[in-house]
Amino acid sequence: MRTITPFVIPFFIPHQGCPHHCIFCNQQSITGFTAADASLTGQDVQAGITTWLSRVGNPERQVQVAFYGGSFTGLDRRRQKELLGAVQPFIENGKVNCIRLSTRPDYINSEIVTFLLQYHVRIVEIGVQSLDPDVLLASHRGHTVDQVKKAFACLHRSELIIGAQLMIGLPEETSKGVLNGARILAAMQPDFIRIYPTLVIRGSGLARLYQLGLYHPLSMNRAVAICARIKPIFAKENIRVVRVGLQPSLSLEKEILAGPYHPAFGELVQARMLFNKARSLLFRVRQEKEMELTVASADQSVFRGKKNRNMNRLAGLGLLDKVTVRFDPNQTRQTLYLREKR
Repeated sequence: MRTITPFVIPFFIPHQGCPHHCIFCNQQSITGFTAADASLTGQDVQAGITTWLSRVGNPERQVQVAFYGGSFTGLDRRRQKELLGAVQPFIENGKVNCIRLSTRPDYINSEIVTFLLQYHVRIVEIGVQSLDPDVLLASHRGHTVDQVKKAFACLHRSELIIGAQLMIGLPEETSKGVLNGARILAAMQPDFIRIYPTLVIRGSGLARLYQLGLYHPLSMNRAVAICARIKPIFAKENIRVVRVGLQPSLSLEKEILAGPYHPAFGELVQARMLFNKARSLLFRVRQEKEMELTVASADQSVFRGKKNRNMNRLAGLGLLDKVTVRFDPNQTRQTLYLREKR
């Protein structure tokens, strides 16, 4: 049975509630929203919800109101009550199902969780970014690994759905370190994950380091390769990776100075993962018999890769010499099967 994607009504509070200036951050550029959005009021929220509800279409879709771009639980409590309170009439009449928000790990405790539950918040995303103390320090995150662990422990004691955001390519990071961090985060059992490659955004602290030659962003190839190794870590623990790469937007693209940005970055990662699976499978069973490799038809373009790159690489390694590739419309996505050819 196909899952119906929730209808999310977004409100942006760029950089609000956060006293820190992380080295990679320029929320105005990332979200496309300006300082004027700091004036978002309860009335604005109610008017926005009313407008968005007319676009839901399918009455069976769950409707969520989301507050993005800042550390919501770091806002003044009166402002939190104003914004969350504005949503309550829509929850009470059944037109909105729940609220989701994002915040920092050091802005979560049992009292905050109790408050959020009272206002029908059901999904909390934590900006983890890294689980390497040196990387957190170099990125000016202002929180520790221990605070991340305490935040997750607190959230797990509640009925809240937990999301986590992880970045790759931050200052002082190593491939070994980010993979180890992914394993630690997977062991914390969030319900879903977003993975973002670090980009050099105009106006950020990282932009200054980049211009001075003190920071070198990941190449596209390395960023894709690392993400293709990270996703299986979460898949093994049945943790959904709901996004890889920042949401494309014209405002973001205008502000990127450097870094592995691609509007279809997630698809590049999927292509690399399928290539890795195929290479491993074909290496393990190399033999003289004619073989058939089956791939889901829905994965055909991803499996082939841009300009048939994956197929050409496999052929260049000699792994397709006696192998026919067939695309099966009945096969489950992201699966590969190798059998003797009949």
